[in-house]
Amino acid sequence: MSVNEESIKSSPPNAPAKAASGFNLMSYVESVLKFMSAVRFGVSLLVILTILSIIGMLVIQQNVDGFDSYYASLTPAEKTVYGALGIFDIYHAWYYNLLLLVLSLNIVLASIERFPSAWSYIRTPKKTATAVWLKQQQVSSEYVVSGATSESVTDKLRGLFNRGGFEPEVTETVTKSYAVDATGKKDFSRTIESKQAVLFGERGKYNRLGAYIVHVTLLTLFLGHAVALMTGFDADVRMIPGDSSDQIEMIRFNLDKRERFAVQLPFTVTCTDVQQKLIDPSAAIDVTNTLDWRTQIRIDDPDYGATIADVSMNKPFHYRGFRFFQAQTVPIGNAREIMIQAVPVNGGEPQSVSIMRLGSTTLADGTVIEYDQFLPDFTFNQNGEPDTRSGDYNNPAAVLSVTPPGGERQRVYAFGSTVPDNIPISAPKAGYKWRLNEFEKAPFAHILSIKYDPYNGAFIAWYFGGIGLMGALVYVFFFSHRRIWANVEEQADGTVKVVLGGHTNRNHKAFEDVFNKIDAQVARDLGGERRESKDPE
Repeated sequence: MSVNEESIKSSPPNAPAKAASGFNLMSYVESVLKFMSAVRFGVSLLVILTILSIIGMLVIQQNVDGFDSYYASLTPAEKTVYGALGIFDIYHAWYYNLLLLVLSLNIVLASIERFPSAWSYIRTPKKTATAVWLKQQQVSSEYVVSGATSESVTDKLRGLFNRGGFEPEVTETVTKSYAVDATGKKDFSRTIESKQAVLFGERGKYNRLGAYIVHVTLLTLFLGHAVALMTGFDADVRMIPGDSSDQIEMIRFNLDKRERFAVQLPFTVTCTDVQQKLIDPSAAIDVTNTLDWRTQIRIDDPDYGATIADVSMNKPFHYRGFRFFQAQTVPIGNAREIMIQAVPVNGGEPQSVSIMRLGSTTLADGTVIEYDQFLPDFTFNQNGEPDTRSGDYNNPAAVLSVTPPGGERQRVYAFGSTVPDNIPISAPKAGYKWRLNEFEKAPFAHILSIKYDPYNGAFIAWYFGGIGLMGALVYVFFFSHRRIWANVEEQADGTVKVVLGGHTNRNHKAFEDVFNKIDAQVARDLGGERRESKDPE
């Protein structure tokens, strides 16, 4: 036994021995990282998150309108199980967020592990290829050209590559070999030079990075939503013209218990107008008859002054990290603008005036008319006060405050339908007979959703993450990295052998069509004899 062999087989006395249990920390860490970065593990996490998201769509969440009645309809066992599993607020459940965190870690580790190999396609492309290697590619073909030199064949192939959109790079080599005599021995006194050229062209090389663009957009999506959830809040606020507040009421849900608390705003919001643009103005104010909802608000900010803003269905308003957008409507009939006809009791021409909601106007004689209230289905309640039976426009009436010149303020009712004068409520007052001629239908109130997102997490998530993800997926699946090589080699008999080969990372059928077109042009322009051909199965 040699000294070297002995030193290998027997460890020195002072060499550190492995633990008896065989535990190796680095090996264990590598195994964990390998498992965490596995594509199958990431796909499994995505499947689990998708299932949980579907459950969140099927089970009414506790921050959604109608949760109270839904919760009351469940059996005690369902309430206990769903509550214990956090299904009523699944998107904020600890395990849902943990899965998102682990998935993010999987994406990062997978990218770190696989990015170098993808980047090598861009930084160090394979520009040379042997004839044997090309024949093993997805598509390949071989030609033998007579009566031509390797330089002329290379020039023709360069033009064909350029016309196909593959700007080629040419690598030329000269191989020397010894001649063989009649006995089969090498004749070292004679050398033979063999010229070889390899043309390489590619398109869409950055598609190799498409998967990593998807990874970045997914992480951006996750991060944006995490920032929005941790730093912001959502609240629904009822907007009634004339109402103003510097606070919004939040609701904290704990299954069947609601805890209300106020959140102070750095400004005061006043609703100045609500409008519902209808397809048919004579029909009901329901969703199927609506073109748009519009809410006008005034923001009084001690730091920035007053700001007037219109919030429409497809036009949210952004202000200091707050986003206002339409959530829903309170479908009780009201009127945004009324047309009142005042007929003088002592004779004279009737006067018609338009009054905006909560607005006022003045008649020719100085009588002031204020628009106080609108009742779509006029009636009297149990206390004898004017009220509405329903939210439908069955018996519309406008409640006005009229102050004649030098007189006292009086309450006046203007009806849309004909009401006898001998009924006290419709009797002439302040010297006029009052009638509601026309009105613009509008709901009693709109509900705006106010989202506070100081760091624009949701904006980053949706626009950079969401839209970026869609664009990245299109780039990944509808484009590909296409590579074509041509090996041109002079033969001992004076012919030139040409071997074409190509490869793509996806969309193989489309690439086969491109390669076949170039292959057909090569056969036509070179006029060589085709020896072999290989197409993808």
